[in-house]
Amino acid sequence: MMKISSQLLLILPLAMGIGIAMAFQTAINSQLREYLYSPLQAALFSFLVGTIVLAILVFFQQVEKPNLSTLLNIPWYLWIGGCLGVYAISMSIYSAPKLSLLTLSGVIIFGQMVTSMLIDHFGFLGTEKVSINWQRLLGSVVIFIGVLLTLQR
Repeated sequence: MMKISSQLLLILPLAMGIGIAMAFQTAINSQLREYLYSPLQAALFSFLVGTIVLAILVFFQQVEKPNLSTLLNIPWYLWIGGCLGVYAISMSIYSAPKLSLLTLSGVIIFGQMVTSMLIDHFGFLGTEKVSINWQRLLGSVVIFIGVLLTLQR
């Protein structure tokens, strides 16, 4: 069981902010799609703005920048994150108008929980092994039931 600490009390609202940002991002990107011709074009412009903001932040960051040799030594599978981001953003833009933001968010969270449980359980990608237990399974089932309830309009 996790102990409540001052650090946890700071991290939880920051993590909740991710959910808030993702809900707004999906709604905004879905509206952006209405001005463009496809979810992929909306995702492209969303990533373009994000890339510009990241470039500015990295430029002003006070840490050493990687050189070409460092970049070439990164394992190939670590570059897949960008592809997964394209899939996530594009499919959220496509799915949100059809499912509703609430249902889409629930399905996303359920998918994250099941996948995260498996990654934790097997220690994939260098994560610490955390066994699947009844509490984790029950948490996922509760989320799934919540998703089913959001389908009722």
